[in-house]
Order: sequence, then C-alpha cells, then structure tokens
Amino acid sequence: MITIKSAREIDTMARAGRIVFDTLALMRTVVRPGITTEDLDRQAEAFIRSHRGATPSFKGLYDFPKTLCTSIDEEIVHGIPTTKRLLREGSIVSVDVGVCVDGLHADSATTIPVGAIAADVRRLLDVTERSLHAGIATARAGNHVGDIGHAVQRVAEAAGFGVVRELVGHGIGTRFHEEPQIPNFGTPRRGPQLKPGMTLAIEPMITMGNPATRTLKDKWTVVTQDGSLSAHFEHTIVVTETGPRILTM
Repeated sequence: MITIKSAREIDTMARAGRIVFDTLALMRTVVRPGITTEDLDRQAEAFIRSHRGATPSFKGLYDFPKTLCTSIDEEIVHGIPTTKRLLREGSIVSVDVGVCVDGLHADSATTIPVGAIAADVRRLLDVTERSLHAGIATARAGNHVGDIGHAVQRVAEAAGFGVVRELVGHGIGTRFHEEPQIPNFGTPRRGPQLKPGMTLAIEPMITMGNPATRTLKDKWTVVTQDGSLSAHFEHTIVVTETGPRILTM
C-alpha cells in the first residue's frame, strides 16, 4: 500500500534526512586509501547515535549486521563493512546509509572516489548523479513512477552506460521499504501516479559494462556479472504540490 505522509511525518523525515546528509558528508572527509570499510562504519554509527533519538536504519534490518552498506568497484549495493576490506587508490566506494528518527526513516547514497580516479570512472560517477537528478525532477504530482525510471534510463544509456534492472528504489516512511517500487528504467505515464505526500527513495545503480548482476556467497553483496564498475547515488524525496523536495540534503 502506498502511504501519504502528514506534514509532521515529513518534518520528521527531513530531520532524519539531515543526519543522513551530514553522515555522508563525514564519509567524504574520511574516505582515503588504506582505511577499512569497518572504520567507515564505526565512525558513521557513532556520528548517527550522537544525535538525540537517531538510530541507524540498516543495522538489524532483515538481519543486516552494519550501519552502512559499503560497495567497492564492481560491487553494486549491500557490501558489508569489514576490517578485511581496505580502500585502495583509484577505487570507488558506494556508501549507503539510512537513519531513523521517531519511527520514520530517510535513506541516501553517494559514490566516493578513493584518491585519484581515471577520467572514465569520474564520468561514470557524474552521469549516475545526473541521472538521479533527472529522475528527481520528474517526481511531480500527476506524473507516474514510469516517468522517473524513464528519465534515469535516458541519461544513463545516452552516455553509454548500463542500468541495473534487478534492483530498484522504493517508497519509505514508517517502514524502510514501502510501496511503490521505483525502477531505474521505464515507460512514461506508466505505473502508480505520483501524489503530494508520497515519499520515495530514488536510487540509480549504473554500470560501465553489462548491467546483469549476481549475489556473492555472503547473500548480501550484489556485484556486476562481468566485473565492470558500478556507481550508486540516492536521495529520499517527497512529492509536493509545487514539485519534488529532497529530504536528504
């Protein structure tokens, strides 16, 4: 069921969203060659819990063990932080984080360069972020879920990149994953119609090669089948009478 949020609920999600934004800003300052993904996770959890009433959304969600998802290079999403994974110069790491405040969630992700990265990898990041904002721009009352996916797909594929099909964005609110699902591809004017008060996590997952995926033996980490690099950007937004409002910034 798709839920419409009250003004109070949206204000609370915006409070959670600001903590999410600040957590990712912290991660951008600490990501460097030689740091472990466990180090990132520990710092993120401490920062989130330093805010009164705020807790990590991911920790314990479907038995996920950590605060962050840290997905490196060919890992698309759901990478589990560990002391065994050191970030290396030239890599990229998707950092995905959710925060819960007073029973309401916000969710965002960014892909961060580790030191200097190649020009084609920088282009992947830039295009993925542009595709996110193209999707957000179409999240207007009266449009449809298919309009969001179509906008993301158009930007990514025009640049020669692949759009992951098996993984989608989602509604968000009192539950971390709510209806509707938000694919990153689609046909305009198809799918549920967008209405004011709908809160959505829009999250393009874009690859340099074939977008087909597989899941590793840890049953969490999703990677590209062909080993090509993947980028991931995400914001939580609310549909309003006057257009989309980003809650995670």
